[in-house]
Amino acid sequence: MTSLNYGLADSATMLRRNLRHMQRYPSLTAMILGIPVIFLLIFVYVFGGTLGAGLGAGLGAGLGAGLRHVGDSRAAYVSYVTPGILLLTIAAAAQATAVTVAMDMTTGIIARFRTMAIARASVLTGHVLGSMIQSLLGVGVIIGLAFLIGFRSGASLLAWLAAVGLLALAALALTWLTVAMGLVAKSVETASNTPMFLMLLPFLGSGFVPTSSLPAGLRWFAGYQPFTPVTEAVRGLLTGGAIGDNAAIAIAWSVGVTLASYLWARHAYNTRPLPVR
Repeated sequence: MTSLNYGLADSATMLRRNLRHMQRYPSLTAMILGIPVIFLLIFVYVFGGTLGAGLGAGLGAGLGAGLRHVGDSRAAYVSYVTPGILLLTIAAAAQATAVTVAMDMTTGIIARFRTMAIARASVLTGHVLGSMIQSLLGVGVIIGLAFLIGFRSGASLLAWLAAVGLLALAALALTWLTVAMGLVAKSVETASNTPMFLMLLPFLGSGFVPTSSLPAGLRWFAGYQPFTPVTEAVRGLLTGGAIGDNAAIAIAWSVGVTLASYLWARHAYNTRPLPVR
């Protein structure tokens, strides 16, 4: 076998390890899925009527022809807010990844892996692939729930595939970022708290209200932070709205964050001193 084949086999083994951890601790997966589900239900059924009515024509114009027949403001808001909730789902799964990586670092299992004849990249790859599966599972749950409570889409199969592809690319970027955060965290508690800002970014963008409704300073931040172009591109693909250059910007952000985070994670994995036990 070549070194590539060994690396792939070791990565598959580490992925199975992480999937078994998910089966052994289903409460973590339930929490990852539960947070965005609760936010979706709260924003639709508590705030949706007011926000949908308040945003009025702006919603209808931004969501495309497929939604102009929706008379109920709450139903319209479901279609507007769903892309933001999908990004929130990905951020929640990424945050959990930082915790599991930090647990491996602080319990000594990483030290044992370093002494074994396995590809070093496979340990981190297993974490990333496991988190990606959790993220996409969460995306599927949120999309299914959104349809149950009123989300409608006239998007073609190609548009759906493009939207899921953008979400997967964003999930890959956030996962590698939180893997690096977990590797450099001094404790599991630190790893749990450090990625919290990722959960806030969908709120500080166009995930829940149009950026045009925000104060000037916050509007500037929302326009240049990475979650906004991803949200706008996914929303446009699923609802038939204008995409503009949002897809290209979203891809550029995701690729850049993925590359920088991968290099950071690899350096931290190879050089960080491990706890002595």
